[in-house]
Amino acid sequence: MIVAIDGPSGTGKSSVSRRVAELTGLPHLDTGAFYRAATLAALRLDAVEDEDRLMALVAQADLGQHDGRMFLGGEDVSEQIRSEPVTAAVSTVAAVPRVREILVQHQRHWVADKGDRAVVEGRDIGSVVFPDAEVKIYLDATPEVRARRRAAQTGEEVDEVLRDIHRRDGLDSGRITSPLIVPEGAVVIDTSDMSFDQVVAEVMRHVEAEV
Repeated sequence: MIVAIDGPSGTGKSSVSRRVAELTGLPHLDTGAFYRAATLAALRLDAVEDEDRLMALVAQADLGQHDGRMFLGGEDVSEQIRSEPVTAAVSTVAAVPRVREILVQHQRHWVADKGDRAVVEGRDIGSVVFPDAEVKIYLDATPEVRARRRAAQTGEEVDEVLRDIHRRDGLDSGRITSPLIVPEGAVVIDTSDMSFDQVVAEVMRHVEAEV
């Protein structure tokens, strides 16, 4: 079984996906970490704005995800990919069509190696990566709620986070390849006024209906 969990930043995708994976015993894949690792590699070589160099770099990059940790060339970069520079540049890197094609193949191979059994989170899982997933969930929340949640995690000012959320939403929804959309057949869950446990319970209700 593949459980696809999509949605914009700040909706609880990561924490909910990890908890659902724990409850179901399924492997968990954070596809956003692949884009962040690719962005980190590009930043290190100043290749973010050079599409030809960027594509060559990503095509050759040794990317892997094991036990919830992200690796780049064998280096554990799980902490570095959450840095402010990576967060600021990742939407630019993710908007390059060839980059997405390469990373989608990485993600599909990862799940295939797990016997096509996984909880997969991202922004195009149910629409592009696994359109035939047995369960497709789209988590959403108002931008204001998402900004408050993210600010509580990072210590940033809410207004600053809100501006960044609007910027990233525009980039993710407006890109030509694999834009952020509600996948066909997905269950939309607005988490704005829901607790973490309530969201997990609602997702599990749909998962258990498919077992």
